[in-house]
Amino acid sequence: MRDLVFKKLTSLERGRKIISSCEILEKQGMRTVIRRRFVCKMIEIKDTAREKPVPQFYLYRISNHLQQQESFFYRTKASIYLKDKGRLFLVLFGHSLKIDSRPAISILT
Repeated sequence: MRDLVFKKLTSLERGRKIISSCEILEKQGMRTVIRRRFVCKMIEIKDTAREKPVPQFYLYRISNHLQQQESFFYRTKASIYLKDKGRLFLVLFGHSLKIDSRPAISILT
């Protein structure tokens, strides 16, 4: 069984766009939930003296073999400059991925 949910949100007053998805898989007695999220914000800037934010990278993984559970999380944040028709933009973006895997039926210990 596979369930998919997609969301696309746009905030005009904050100037950001969010695209997210959630996928649920059940296979061979294991239930896996995969969540993806992408956030993007564009800011028009007047001068190039503005300092770009430092890129960030975050990753962790947790395994519990007794309960047959695993969790994985990844996040990155960065920025780039774009030029369009003589205007300069700073684009801030972030991406995250979260995967949780556990038995579909809880194991009693």
